[in-house]
Amino acid sequence: MNRRWISLGPRGLLAYGHYGRPLLAFPSQEGNAGQYEERGMIDALGWLIEAGRLKVYCVDSLDTWTWHDQGLPLEERARRHGEYEDWITNAVAPWIRDDCAGQSEIMTTGVSFGAYHAANFALKRADLFPLAICQSGVYDVSVVGWGERGEAVYFNNPLDYVSHLHGDHLEWLRSHVSLLLICGQGAWEDTTGALESTKHFAGLLREKGLSVELDLWGHDVIHDWPSWRDQIAHHLPRFC
Repeated sequence: MNRRWISLGPRGLLAYGHYGRPLLAFPSQEGNAGQYEERGMIDALGWLIEAGRLKVYCVDSLDTWTWHDQGLPLEERARRHGEYEDWITNAVAPWIRDDCAGQSEIMTTGVSFGAYHAANFALKRADLFPLAICQSGVYDVSVVGWGERGEAVYFNNPLDYVSHLHGDHLEWLRSHVSLLLICGQGAWEDTTGALESTKHFAGLLREKGLSVELDLWGHDVIHDWPSWRDQIAHHLPRFC
C-alpha cells in the first residue's frame, strides 16, 4: 500500500493510497497521525484504498495543548484550537487538494473526540469538507473543561452555533454539508455520553433542516475500535 509521511509546518500527516476520493481522518482524544493505522482502521479500508477508490489522510491531534489541557479555562483552550483550525484549513486541506489533482471535496471522519473535530470542521468549512462521518462522538465540547465560555468556545461548539443558525448561511449549509452520525448502544457509549449526545445532535441538525443520517448500532456494539472498524467499513464504500 502506498504510505507516505508528509511534513506540513510544525506538524505532519500520513497519506495512504494512490487515487480516489480524499478522506481526512482525525484521531481519538490526544491521538497522533499513526493511530488510525495502529488501530486497524486503514486495514478495514484497505480494499477501497488498493482499488483506487479512496485516499486517506491521517493527522495528529493537538488536543493535549488545546481542549484537553486541564490547566486552562475553556476559552483559552478554544483560542489555542484556532491554531489547529488554521493549520487544517490553510495547510492540510490545500495539500490534500493538490495531492488529489484538484479534488475539492474532502470527507472528514473521526472516532470519539475525533468525531467532534470531523463534525466541527464540516459545519464551519463546508466549502472544504462537505461530508462528515462521525463515530461515537460528543458534540458539546463544553463538557471537557471549566471556566467561562466566550466567543471562541461558542464558535467551536456545534451544539451552540447550530442552535442559532438562520438566514442565508443556514440555507447555504442545507445544500452544501451532510453528516453521518454513527454510534453503538453497548458498553461505554452511555458512560462517555456519546449515545445521548449523538441522538441529541442528530435531532438538532434535523430541526435546522440540515442533511443528517443517524445510524445507531446494537446493544452489543461498544465504544471501542473493533466497533469503529466495522462501522467505517460498512458505510464508506457508498461515498467513494
